Amino acid sequence: MTVRGAIRQLVFVAAAAGVAASAAAQQPVLSQFTGSTCVRPPTLHCPDKDCIGDRVMNPGQVVEMKSRRTYFLDYPCDLKPDEKVTVVLSLHGAGSWGNWQRHYFPILDYVDRYRLVVATPNSPTRTWSDVDDEYLQNIVTSIVEKIGASNVKAFWLVGHSQGGLTSNRIIRTDFFRNRVDGWLSLSGGRLGGNPGRANFGAIGAPAPGGGRGGAAPAAGGRGAAAGLTAAAAALRELPGGDFSFIFETGEREMDEKGLPAASEWASKYACGPRRKSDEIVDTKAGYVYDSTRQNPPNPPWGLLPRPGTAQVYLYPNCTGNRVVADIVRLEKGHTEGLEPNVTEALVKLMVSAPGGKIAQAK
Repeated sequence: MTVRGAIRQLVFVAAAAGVAASAAAQQPVLSQFTGSTCVRPPTLHCPDKDCIGDRVMNPGQVVEMKSRRTYFLDYPCDLKPDEKVTVVLSLHGAGSWGNWQRHYFPILDYVDRYRLVVATPNSPTRTWSDVDDEYLQNIVTSIVEKIGASNVKAFWLVGHSQGGLTSNRIIRTDFFRNRVDGWLSLSGGRLGGNPGRANFGAIGAPAPGGGRGGAAPAAGGRGAAAGLTAAAAALRELPGGDFSFIFETGEREMDEKGLPAASEWASKYACGPRRKSDEIVDTKAGYVYDSTRQNPPNPPWGLLPRPGTAQVYLYPNCTGNRVVADIVRLEKGHTEGLEPNVTEALVKLMVSAPGGKIAQAK
């Protein structure tokens, strides 16, 4: 090879290396997690109907390296290294799985539009307890390290049923109290005054099944309603710390008294009187439901997916611009997956709230 040829080859190799480095630099920082390849549609996304059981029972592909347990991670495929995002930790209910939760509250459909990073973990016992706390903390820590604390606009906890009760418990611990900017409770308890519970009846042990969008209860088991009642004592005492709070519930989950008109959490922030906003109308059904509890039907527990209407109640002008709100899905029970418009309305409320605690956390 001539000297000129050798030089030409070196130039070519250097240019190729530069292109490869540039391409690598353009990859989302979260793609470095084992199993977190970003694709559209997202990994293991259910179709609009007939989501197969083994799909909703999948525990996710992303590995939490200390425990070696897995979880789902949804984020914008075009996420830039220095982009500001809202981080969400979404917890399933007792008797459920991470991918069921991922479609019960289908925030994964809005990660691109609202620049969200959503982790949906999985309990191997299908019920959260304090033995899972380190796993959940490690997920949050690893995501924040990859994104950079200064790039986390806000950090939200989301939990359905027992996942909501778990959110209420862990938000009182030092790790989460110092980091959480907001909590969305999906039928998982209301801060500042809980509504009465409807009679769920005799709900047996969870069992996998087929049917549209469902494999098993999201909060299944006789202990679901009893667990919510037993945890009411914890909800009587408001947690410390400052964060926004949104409560969502199905109308049929509550007793005849319905939603309390006042909120101690709203009073904490000197919010204005509750204001009824425009209803949210959905013409499309949610993805999932409890296919094992339809014969006979149990309206408080949840029926088949269908379009719906939700009523939004806002407590305006809260101190520090905190968001405090209640959302009631009319004629819905505990396990019907949320429809697209009400899901997006909840996301809009979340991203409208102040954040920044992650950047300040030690």
